[in-house]
Amino acid sequence: MPHQWWMACSTGHNGRVLLNGVNHIAWLSKDIARLGRFYEAVFDAVVGPTREHGPGETMTTIDIGLATQLNVFVIDGNVEVDRQTPMWGRGRIDHVGLAAASPEAFETIRARLVEAGASDGKVNDFGSDLSMFFRDPDGLEGEVLLPKQ
Repeated sequence: MPHQWWMACSTGHNGRVLLNGVNHIAWLSKDIARLGRFYEAVFDAVVGPTREHGPGETMTTIDIGLATQLNVFVIDGNVEVDRQTPMWGRGRIDHVGLAAASPEAFETIRARLVEAGASDGKVNDFGSDLSMFFRDPDGLEGEVLLPKQ
């Protein structure tokens, strides 16, 4: 039985991992057009169609990787998107870490984030990864990571 989809954990443990990444992340927005333009301009993401998802609710998909989407919901009257709190005070999921495809992609993303006013461009060295934080137009904090060679 082929096991090519099993990989070593980032800790160096050679255990078997039964997942192949993240399929989608669902979040709220007030302005999908603005958010979509940001992800297209910075990450070359592909914004899909907006569809009705229920009364007063739409969902738009944004492809951000080979098998990863953002499922962005706009819900009439929902004020959760207005809530901005400091790191580690945001609830069970604090922020999203996105994987840069290459060192060149990391530098392109960095320049685009700075140009968009979404990041100061500071690169953090977290040992095994280089990292840079940003805020999207809705104020959601994100991080772009690049494994160090």
